[in-house]
Amino acid sequence: MRPPLSRHRTEAPRAPLAGPSGLRIKSPDVLVAESGADLAGHGLKRSMGLFQLVCFGIGAIVGTGIFVGLSDTVAEAGPAVIVSFVLAALTCVFTAFSFAELGGAIPVSGSSYSYAYATLGERTAFLVGWCLLLEYGVSVSAVAVGWGQYLNELLGSLIGWELPAALSSPPGDGGIVNIPAVVVLLLAALLLVRGVRESARATAAMAVLKIGILILFCVIALTAFRDGNLAPFAPEGVAGITSGASVAFFSYIGFDAITTAGEEVKNPRRNIPVAIMICIGVVTVLYCLVAVSAIGALSSDQVADRPAALSLIVNRVTESAFGGGVIAFGAVVAIASVVLAVMYGQTRILMSMSRDGLIPRVFERISPRTSTPVANTWIVAVVFAVPAAVVPLDVVMNLTTIGTLAIMAVVNVSVMVLRRTRPDLQRRFRVPLFPLSPVLGIGFCLYLIYGTGPATWLQFAGFLIVGALIYAGYGRRHSRLTAAAQPADAPTDEPVAARQA
Repeated sequence: MRPPLSRHRTEAPRAPLAGPSGLRIKSPDVLVAESGADLAGHGLKRSMGLFQLVCFGIGAIVGTGIFVGLSDTVAEAGPAVIVSFVLAALTCVFTAFSFAELGGAIPVSGSSYSYAYATLGERTAFLVGWCLLLEYGVSVSAVAVGWGQYLNELLGSLIGWELPAALSSPPGDGGIVNIPAVVVLLLAALLLVRGVRESARATAAMAVLKIGILILFCVIALTAFRDGNLAPFAPEGVAGITSGASVAFFSYIGFDAITTAGEEVKNPRRNIPVAIMICIGVVTVLYCLVAVSAIGALSSDQVADRPAALSLIVNRVTESAFGGGVIAFGAVVAIASVVLAVMYGQTRILMSMSRDGLIPRVFERISPRTSTPVANTWIVAVVFAVPAAVVPLDVVMNLTTIGTLAIMAVVNVSVMVLRRTRPDLQRRFRVPLFPLSPVLGIGFCLYLIYGTGPATWLQFAGFLIVGALIYAGYGRRHSRLTAAAQPADAPTDEPVAARQA
């Protein structure tokens, strides 16, 4: 006879939580069973090992935020940019603990969307998925814009020619349309539809290369290090450090993309938590080294608001354009890998939402030939190529940051709720110092949200209102969880056969 625990895991998920449809949860057991996460996946192939998963995570994180966004962080915080990076890292570390526990307990493609569905209800899950369009989809557009900037820097150093501003910058930045941004999105989509194995190999190669390039930058920049460049350390005080941390946080966006590979990773319950913690540690050390090296080699006034600051620093230190060309090449590779990894994450989240009926079914279709969501991938590439072509980078950066911070706050809440509602759930990793860690994670998220400013708060509130209206108009009516519960909610005088049809 099976023990009570096994019976609970099999039978409890069959009925949704009673109450309004927006508050119904989807049991972790159902999420895992529907995805096949403990078996062979939802039509997907398990082809990513731990090393590839770590490279995938680094590929999703290290890119525009450090190669392009460093100058924006310096503009806010001055030499205290180091403190801003550490503050942003602390926010990620506490939240990474929660992602690691949930990623091991619920190893499915939906990431924070699925975690919210299993703990806080369908309406909250939909809004989290809506915010993920900012973190993944819109940030892909922003990252693609940064790719074009370094592509021009590379072309200039190699052949002395650059793309005209009209074709390499969006309106508002001196251009008409950003052609390179569109090209990198379409190339990433082409690689993704070929198969996850090919994408993982490409991401791993690019991750190793860009880490090597950043280490090379640190070595070169440190040869010109001057203590005087660090004074005054915090010209804008605590306000500048906080604002800089909110900007620096953009540099860490993407580590949660690791959890979107839950159905294509070997041994996901072990490898997902381990990969998350390795990625956060490596990236934090790397970012702090780059920030110290950059400010030590060149004053914060010279680095601030320079889109290709790392190339500029190397050119000044070496008194040659060749070194800057090497950095530009690394940036082109790094940013391309971010586009690839983040677009992958976006397609898997949309696949999970489509599986639940909250968005059209076209997003869940898997090609039997490539085992990838082909239509989903091309739709994402085409839709987000539009803002990449015509929207400046700084317009979407703050909105993306606040959306990501809100998601991370929800994940910290979710890990506490799941500990209370499902203490029996298998967990290969547990948040240390629980519940202090998730509470601190929520606190840091709220603190950085405060640093984004009132204008961004209002934009985000409007964005959430639009998402709530879409859920009310489409998601709630088409939800498969609501449909599954419909017989129990139907009038009692309706024929049984009609309710079961």
